[in-house]
Amino acid sequence: MSTPAAQLAPRALYEEVAEHLRQRIFNRQLEPGAWVDELKLCQELGISRTPLREALKVLATEGLVTMKVRRGAYVTEMSERDVREAYQLLALLESDGAASLAAKASAEQIAELDALHADLEREYPQRDGFFAANERFHLRLLEMEDNRWRQQIVTDLRRLMKLNRHHSLFQQGRLAESLAEHRQLMEALRQRNADAVRSTMLTHFRNGLRAAEGPVAGTAALPPS
Repeated sequence: MSTPAAQLAPRALYEEVAEHLRQRIFNRQLEPGAWVDELKLCQELGISRTPLREALKVLATEGLVTMKVRRGAYVTEMSERDVREAYQLLALLESDGAASLAAKASAEQIAELDALHADLEREYPQRDGFFAANERFHLRLLEMEDNRWRQQIVTDLRRLMKLNRHHSLFQQGRLAESLAEHRQLMEALRQRNADAVRSTMLTHFRNGLRAAEGPVAGTAALPPS
């Protein structure tokens, strides 16, 4: 369905176009490996090629699209190595961030994380709701820890991981396992036990990677555990 350019305000047009394409990629309207048909998109959105190309540059910086000389833009495909390396980086960055927060978290921050964890409990076993609540928890924890460089890198990596065709949480039993790990994590956070928080988060990602390396055919991608 067409979206007139006038409806893409108030942000800069290329930013709105980038977000529109980002959601198409995440929703699998643009599959990994697919060629981005610039002419067709311009017609659908009622825009010129300039904001579209600026938007594609943004997505290329995020790793969501790959620019090929004289061939245009393609939605990025995640290799097994890409998935493994992304999980390894997320494990290091998020475990360190969580341990840092545990050492200094206020009672109000712990209460907020408890509320976000309660959302996770309520959503289980509804997969889509669980994924959304899971990502809110992880990203809010890093916002509280307040290292903007860590937040930026993790946000970019999590965006990229949505391209993963065989996400770990699709594996049978992984949803329940992930929830159990979150319960352990919350308990360690309540106790302000930085070492336990770090260890639990590392285990959380290690188990996520293990599940991601045994994919189920025919599934779509969602954010990492």
